[in-house]
Parts: sequence; structure tokens; C-alpha cells
Amino acid sequence: MPASDFKKKTDISGSSDNSEINEKTRLQAYLAHCGVASRRASEQIILDGRVTVNGNVVTELGTKVCKEDKVCVDGKAIHLEARKCYVLLNKPAGYVCSSSDEKGRQVAADLLRGSYKERLYNVGRLDMYSKGMILFTNDGDFAAKLSHPSSQIEKEYIVETSQDVSPETAAALEHGIRADNVFYKCVRCEVLKPRKIKIILIEGKNREIRKMLESQNIGTRSLVRVRIGNVNLDDLRPGEHRDLTEKEVKGLLALCH
Repeated sequence: MPASDFKKKTDISGSSDNSEINEKTRLQAYLAHCGVASRRASEQIILDGRVTVNGNVVTELGTKVCKEDKVCVDGKAIHLEARKCYVLLNKPAGYVCSSSDEKGRQVAADLLRGSYKERLYNVGRLDMYSKGMILFTNDGDFAAKLSHPSSQIEKEYIVETSQDVSPETAAALEHGIRADNVFYKCVRCEVLKPRKIKIILIEGKNREIRKMLESQNIGTRSLVRVRIGNVNLDDLRPGEHRDLTEKEVKGLLALCH
């Protein structure tokens, strides 16, 4: 599905071009604005010694650069991108959410490469076996706002289980449980069928739903994310993607606390 809604520079995120790159900008922010990775992921790329500035390897996160500096990642020059992209992908099972995978597994971002020349990275994650909504962007500010722990954006999942889920178990998940010394709590857990539930989270802990259910001796057969904030998966098929509308992008930013 080709990109359509953002063929020109937009004013959606509050940064319609790259004017937010001042004379000197932190290196991790520069990488994010170039579409390399989110700011947090860019920090690790820097620490791993993969970035050079004007031919010198830089591993100091406080380093600042400007547009005139030559910045390379893994030996390849990177540049500020003129167009900001905001993309929704329906991730199939079997794909990992990372820029690359040392184990040779399929990467979700590869499903977008035929439609976008920009370097896009995922905002948040789904584990390899989970399906559904994942957002991609090259807008570092947008990614940082949505990924911040204080954003409190709801994420809705439809989960099929291997055992029945009782109303009492659903209530326990809403009240909060502790598993492996980690506290988990969902906003809402609704039993749709004995082995099918709807769960809404505002946290982003690793494999949170699976671990909550496992603590109740319930296995997960299928997990699909169907909503992030004001954006719904609707009838988008696995492997398909679309651009977010201007209303959707503004709505997501408005939900960030």
C-alpha cells in the first residue's frame, strides 16, 4: 500500500521541517531526526562505537553536531530527511521489531522498504510472536513523546488463550498482580469468550500480557494489538501498512501527558 498522506513536509508534530536542528544538536537527537532510530536506540548505537563525526568515532552521548558535520553510522553517511513519515503497520507473527537482527530473523521494517525511501524506525515494540499495530516514523520528537513513560497512551489487545479466563481472573489482572517480582496491572480486562479476552494497557513492560496470564497458569495462543490511543487497526490486513492521517497524528500527540 503506497504512502499517500504525507508527500510533502507537514506541520503535524510541531516541527514541519528540520529547523529544530539548531547550530548544535545532541548527536542522539540528530540521528533520530535523520531516521536512524529512536533517540533511546540511537544512544546505544553511539555507545557501541558505530557513529563517526567528521571521520572520528564518537561514543560520548553529550556530543553536539550541526548540519555541516559529516555524520556516519556503520560507515554510511546519514542526512536530515525533509519529509516526516508516520506509518501504521499490521505486523504479522514471525517478525521482530528492530532495525536489524543478528539472528537473521525477519524484521518488521522490511515490510515498508518498498514504499518509503526514508529510514523509518518503530515506535514501541511487539514481540516476535505477537501481531497487530506497530507505528513507524522518522520524526524523533514524535517517537520520543509517544515512547515516554508518562505518555499514558492506551494500547488495546485481543488475546486468545489456551485455558478459560474467568471473570475473577480478569478482575485480578485489573487489580494488579506480581510475577517474578514485577508488578503488572491492566486498565481493563474484558472476557469476550471463555478463551478470548480484550486487554487495555498503558504500560509497556516486556511481554507484559503473556507474563500476566502465565502467572495465572493461562497460556497465550494469539495476541493482536488492535488500537493505540485514537488509532485503530480496523480492516488493515497482516503485512499491510498505511500512512496515519493528520488527525490521527495530532490526536496521538494530544494524548501524551
